[in-house]
Amino acid sequence: METEGLRMRTLTKAAAIGGGLLAGWIAWGLYAGRSAETVPYEVRETFEDVEIRQYPRTVVAETTARNEMTAFRRLFDYITGSNEGRESVSMTAPVKTVTGQSISMTAPVRSESTGEGELTRMAFYLPAEYDIESAPEPTDADVELREEPARTLAVIEFSWYAPDWRVRAYCDRLRSVLDSEGIEMVGEPFLLRYDDPGTPPFMRRNEVGIEVEPPEA
Repeated sequence: METEGLRMRTLTKAAAIGGGLLAGWIAWGLYAGRSAETVPYEVRETFEDVEIRQYPRTVVAETTARNEMTAFRRLFDYITGSNEGRESVSMTAPVKTVTGQSISMTAPVRSESTGEGELTRMAFYLPAEYDIESAPEPTDADVELREEPARTLAVIEFSWYAPDWRVRAYCDRLRSVLDSEGIEMVGEPFLLRYDDPGTPPFMRRNEVGIEVEPPEA
């Protein structure tokens, strides 16, 4: 009986510790998601699970690398002081990435395929206070500043992790809906990620987007 009681106390303690860790993980996800500035947009139309959004002109810090880790590190170094003014630049969500094809932090991070072998192009959106003239110049020659004009994007959102196979599936879904609605696509799709790497997967916000011709007024 004494052994059984000790076992139960151990299990109860382990469950309490596990529950506390889970609660802390969720709390971090909530904090990280709410503390990051995000690129503003206006939803113009909705078709099934696809939103047509209007985005303003924005400035991005962009790089192309052999893998996402290298690309992310370069851009993270830039916003944490590897620039001519040694300024710390707030990260805006999302991060934009294109990758995974035989090349395809303001939130989001944006990633995309370059069409030049197995390369990843990643971009951090800079806060709205910066324009192309006022943004600090990168000291790394592999990082460049670029202005994205005002644009219309079609976007489909999903949660959890974003491995290549899931991204491809949502790209196919996005194209299918746009084709059925007769909406003209411009360029190739890309991945947008809004969350800190420590965010629990079930709390993550990912999107696949593609530029489209703006809807008629």
